[in-house]
Amino acid sequence: MSTAATKFDEGRLMQVLVAPIVSEKATMVADKSNAVTFKVLQDASKPEIKAAVELMFKVEVKGVSVVNTKGKTKRFGKSVGRRDNVRKAYVTLKPGQELNLSGEAA
Repeated sequence: MSTAATKFDEGRLMQVLVAPIVSEKATMVADKSNAVTFKVLQDASKPEIKAAVELMFKVEVKGVSVVNTKGKTKRFGKSVGRRDNVRKAYVTLKPGQELNLSGEAA
């Protein structure tokens, strides 16, 4: 299914991936199952996320799992605020594929 990049608007795909998530859990998942974790737009679909990763990083994606996390309510003195809802995508890469997030040219 290499035609995934042609189905979506390239400008939209560039905005789908908000940021890579670098945490202990994300690192453990990356080591264990060759998956990379991204913060993505709330309305991003799995095929869109797959196409965006393949377009931006030139790798083959095996699958995409998505988690929606509700934002916590936090207090700042008297006022009550709320953190944003977060949509996380665990992108599993095909065996032998590697993703370089450090920003260096491959």
